[in-house]
Amino acid sequence: MGVEGGEELPKQIEMPEKSRFRYNSPFAQVTLIGLVCFCCPGMFNALSGMGGGGQVDPTAANNANTALYTTFAIFGVLGGGIYNIFGPRLTLFAGCLTYVLYAGSFLYYNHYHHQAFAIVAGAILGIGAGLLWAGEGAIMTSYPPIARKGTYISLFWSIFNMGGVIGGLIPFISNYNRSNAASVNDGTYIGFMCFMSAGALISLAILPPSKVIRDDGSRCTNITYSNVRTEAVEIMELFMNWKMLLIVPAAWASNFFYTYQFNHVNGALFNLRTRGLNNVFYWGAQMLGSIGVGWLLDFSFPSRRMRGFVGITIVGVLGTAIWAGGLANQIKYNHADLTKKLDFKDSGSAFAGPFVLYFSYGLLDAMFQSMVYWVIGALADDSEILSRYSGFYKGVQSAGSAVAWQIDTHNVSRMSQLIVNWGMTTVSYPLLVVLVYLAVKDDPKSDEEPPKASAPPLDNSIYADNTNDGLK
Repeated sequence: MGVEGGEELPKQIEMPEKSRFRYNSPFAQVTLIGLVCFCCPGMFNALSGMGGGGQVDPTAANNANTALYTTFAIFGVLGGGIYNIFGPRLTLFAGCLTYVLYAGSFLYYNHYHHQAFAIVAGAILGIGAGLLWAGEGAIMTSYPPIARKGTYISLFWSIFNMGGVIGGLIPFISNYNRSNAASVNDGTYIGFMCFMSAGALISLAILPPSKVIRDDGSRCTNITYSNVRTEAVEIMELFMNWKMLLIVPAAWASNFFYTYQFNHVNGALFNLRTRGLNNVFYWGAQMLGSIGVGWLLDFSFPSRRMRGFVGITIVGVLGTAIWAGGLANQIKYNHADLTKKLDFKDSGSAFAGPFVLYFSYGLLDAMFQSMVYWVIGALADDSEILSRYSGFYKGVQSAGSAVAWQIDTHNVSRMSQLIVNWGMTTVSYPLLVVLVYLAVKDDPKSDEEPPKASAPPLDNSIYADNTNDGLK
């Protein structure tokens, strides 16, 4: 190694395989944000995935979700700036608490059947979700090593969606002997609230990006704080950024299909206990999809741009096949009497076909969103920039969700919803190809990434946990 002041610098710590488990390593921090999302959005997904929030009448859940995604659309865009100002701990902790309130509102609804609390709680959750997901996006896309972003995205997605798997078991087990029940019992909502409260506590362990050290000694960002004026200007510029405009169709489509899948496949075709079981496999499929696409986007070809092209193509082909299967299923059930719900104990293709379709929808969701996150992560490497990009993505995504839930409230036909979902995802693929072609370089340094300060001295101190920044 070189010398400075006539003395040789201490050698960098060896054993990089062991070093990844440092508290201030990208691996540890991405694992922690995965656990936060396991407990909060993961459980929320399980709750939503039952169709109607676990109620026989989906109207309250539809209206609550419309309020949720309306505020989410605003605070998703603003969330990146808020994250840059307040840092991860306060931003994520505040966001997590709103999930607890939302689950509690359905516990209240289970007894009194008043929509107002659920709708207000949904609007508050939209604010909190905007904060949480902007922080999550910044951490997931900027903390990992540049050449392994797909792998870390799949790590996060697997942990996060394990929440949906466990969350799906809660209503399945607690309502197992209630095959003809109209709505889930109180214990289901209380179980969700316990997990969500744990997620809020875990969020306090997340380190700010300036404290996270990669194995090569580099930091995720040199920025330790921002200010309101800077973030307001930068957020406004996102709406004129051609890269973000190319992402808009994919962002809009990426949660739009949940309304159809949850309410008109899982909710319409299956009884209550089977919906919980289906969600175990739906979110389990997401884990498989994220791992597969993560490997593809990191290891399949030496060229990063080529990996992007191949990944988008494969997701596009698979998506076309799955939506075609959805069309065949919808034609079969379009005019059928859906008062008799399918049960997991039913034999034959009556249960197997819709079950495999719902599983496939989960697989596609993870592959589609992991692919989009990888593209966003390839546009820059700095936490400050990527928090804004991720916030913009979540904001547009949430605006689409708000529209989708309200469309369902107005009784738009299932077939129309399916066709719109299929069409929007199809349009997004060529636009993402154009974005990869124009903006993703094989040189991992993005043009938009600000100059980095020279790496700190490679001594043991940068790998040690700062006693002021959390638990070891």
